[in-house]
Amino acid sequence: MEKEKTEKEKMMNGEYYDSNEIQLLTDRRNCKKILYKLNHHEDIDDYNPQLERLDKLLGSHGKSTYIEPPFYCDYGYNIHVGDNFYCNFNCCFLDGAKIEFGDNCFLGPNVQIYTPNHPIDYEERATSLEYCLKIKIGNDVWIGGNTTIVPGITIGDNVVIGAGSVVCKSIPSDSLAVGNPCKVIKQTEKKHTKNN
Repeated sequence: MEKEKTEKEKMMNGEYYDSNEIQLLTDRRNCKKILYKLNHHEDIDDYNPQLERLDKLLGSHGKSTYIEPPFYCDYGYNIHVGDNFYCNFNCCFLDGAKIEFGDNCFLGPNVQIYTPNHPIDYEERATSLEYCLKIKIGNDVWIGGNTTIVPGITIGDNVVIGAGSVVCKSIPSDSLAVGNPCKVIKQTEKKHTKNN
């Protein structure tokens, strides 16, 4: 007989799951404890404690990772960033599914990245069931401030997303994209630093 999946396994697999299950509530509570320390760091000249907290918070990160506090996320362990990552103030990642960044990614303030999705039917939605879809962001990407990225999006390499955009369709490599909804307005020169 096949073992029944946990709610966490369902969440990670993009299936409907109960977001109020005890293990997930515990994971979110543990994440909040780390975020509190990250967001209330007293000595801004000493980066080592911040790096130790990022080691505990994130699923993985490369060299030169910096996140300006305050920063918010649900779990932390589903966030994976490459080398040379910078995230400005007040960003929020709802990471029920994996959020993956390549190398040389820069985020303006107030960038919101959401993997959870909820049923459209109000009766289903009231049950606390939801599902999450992963988000993948390539190398050499700049995301302007106040941008929102919705579940299931892929952004290619060498992309600039203009400030205030709402990204609800995937964006191909070598693009400048802006707006609500976000659309490609220009193709840019191909100069990739690293292949995926």
